[in-house]
Order: sequence, then structure tokens, then C-alpha cells
Amino acid sequence: MVTNSVVPGTVSADARIFCIGRNYAEHAAELANPLPAAPVIFMKPPSSLVRAGQPIHFPHHGQELHHEVELVVKIGRAGRVGALDQALSYVAGISLGLDLTLRDLQQQLKQKGLPWEVAKAFDQSAPIGEFVACDASIDLGDIAFRCSVNGVQRQAGNSRDMIFPVARLLVELSRIWTLQPGDLLFTGTPAGVGPLRIGDRVEIASDPIGSFAWSIVA
Repeated sequence: MVTNSVVPGTVSADARIFCIGRNYAEHAAELANPLPAAPVIFMKPPSSLVRAGQPIHFPHHGQELHHEVELVVKIGRAGRVGALDQALSYVAGISLGLDLTLRDLQQQLKQKGLPWEVAKAFDQSAPIGEFVACDASIDLGDIAFRCSVNGVQRQAGNSRDMIFPVARLLVELSRIWTLQPGDLLFTGTPAGVGPLRIGDRVEIASDPIGSFAWSIVA
């Protein structure tokens, strides 16, 4: 069951932000990336978070800023998920977020075999909505969500299309890290990513979660 109450302590100042790349087949195809055999994991710092309604400053160390809407999961208790059927007991809430990416810079780094941080983990690269509470009855495998820019829809996805569903992602993370309350997991983006420019208004929405928007400024 999902309620529209905000999860207390929405985001902690020292939250770990885990992100998953290439988790939707059509998105991997649109960027000419192979389908992964295991989750592609990277991280962002707490300084990447920006609440809904706050301005997003265009990052001028790159030219091509892309939106990537994602379902975001918030961890509610410490531990390691040992089995798929335990995963939901670690989830305190869900929201939507944007994995903002400097695509031109990312492509350059990929071609050189270098890490992505400067293209993915800069300040304000993870706009985040408010969280709604969930419990073990919520179907994390069937949540529809969308992204619009200046009122025109660009992305529409459903968590059922993930290559690696939320439960599997939590098991995989737990092989490496002990999960902590307040940890966030950006679960990957569907196809339709595209550019954001100064003056644009980007909105992300899901019927059971809510709607959140930001403006891009210089």
C-alpha cells in the first residue's frame, strides 16, 4: 500500500546515493550500449541532491545536459538483503528523481575508459521529489512514471520494464555495502532522454507518488 504521507527524514545530509545505469533495454539501445549482465552501479555525493521547486544551475563544465527520470527507493533500516523475498522489508519509501547527465562529457570519458563522476556526480545532478511511504504490499514492479520538458512529455516508463528489478538491485548492493537508513537508490531510466537548456522547466510525475518540477537557470 502506498500513502501520500511524506516519509519522515526525507533525505539525510550524509545520504549515500546509489545509481543504476542501463537498467532499461530501450534506453541502453538508444545510447548504443550493450545490455549489462549485472547491474551497472555508480554513486553520487549528497551535494548532488536538489529539492523540488529549487532552481537547477546549468553545469558549465559540459555542453549537453540530459534528463533521466528514475524511480527512487529510500532504505529504512540497516543490514544486508540476503534474499529477494527480504528486499521490501528494507524499503521505507519511494519517490522520483532525475539523474542529470552531461552527455557530451560522458561520451568522451567512456571513449577513454575513464570514470563518469564529472559527467554524473556534479552539484545538483540528482533532483529529488518528496517520498511517500510504502510497505511490503506495494508492488515495486509496476509503477508508471513520466518526464516532461516545457509541458511536452519526453519519457514514459514503468518499473516492470527494469532489467534488474528493485529486489535484485538491493541484493546486489548488499553484496558490497551494508545498507543504512536514509540510503537512496536511483533505479535507472527508460528511453527518451534528451537535452535541457537554460530556461527549461522539467517535470517528473507518477500517479501514486506525485509531481515535482524544477527550472534550469544559468
